[in-house]
Parts: sequence; C-alpha cells; structure tokens
Amino acid sequence: MTTLFEKIIHGDIPCHKVYEDEYVFAFLDVAPLSNGHTLVIPKEPVAHLHELSDKSAAALGSALVKVAAAVVEATGVTAYNILQNNGEEAHQAVDHVHFHIIPKVGDKGLALKWNPEELLDGQALASEITAYL
Repeated sequence: MTTLFEKIIHGDIPCHKVYEDEYVFAFLDVAPLSNGHTLVIPKEPVAHLHELSDKSAAALGSALVKVAAAVVEATGVTAYNILQNNGEEAHQAVDHVHFHIIPKVGDKGLALKWNPEELLDGQALASEITAYL
C-alpha cells in the first residue's frame, strides 16, 4: 500500500518542499507544532528505522543535519527537538520512516513528559544488545 509520504515524494500530494536529493525528501509539516516544523524522510519506503538500507540511513543522517541547520537559520531559534517514532505504540502515525525537526520557542514546539526508571543489570543488557551488532 502506498503511504501518504510516498504520494508526497511522487508529487501526487502537494507539499512545501525544502530539500531533496537522491535518497531524502524534506518538507514542512502541514500541522506544525511550531513555525518551521519540518519532516525529513527517506525515499526508501520502509516503516521502521532499523529497516533502512545503509545508503538511505547515511543519506538521511547527513540531510537531517543540513535541514536542521537551515531551519535554525530561517526561524532564528536556538532550541529544537528531533523526533522519530517507530510503530503505532510509539505514536508513529504514518508507516514510513520520518524525522520531525521541531523548533522550540516558549510554549510552542514539542512538549514531553519524561518518566525515567532505574537501570537494572545494565551490563547484561548491554552485552545482549552488543551480541546483535
């Protein structure tokens, strides 16, 4: 099934494009949390970050830095959030990898509630994760 973002990339749905290269597309969010709220997406149609090819991932990382710098310059902000969600339970609304660049100005921008927990047996968990790299 073609996602909303694939339709935007292919020009089937209009957008306010701010960046494009062989692997990446970036455009303004139509329902921004603040002025300059921008989406940066890979052209590769995958739902989760861990599914990206190495080429798309590298290009996305490079483009994210460029676009974030441009958003900072254009809006004059000194603070911003980068948000990326994977899966419906993590609040992903479109099944296509995407990063939000969200400028923070006063009460405009991303609002978070952070609920830290105690790290239990960190060495064992680190070893388990490392085994999959």
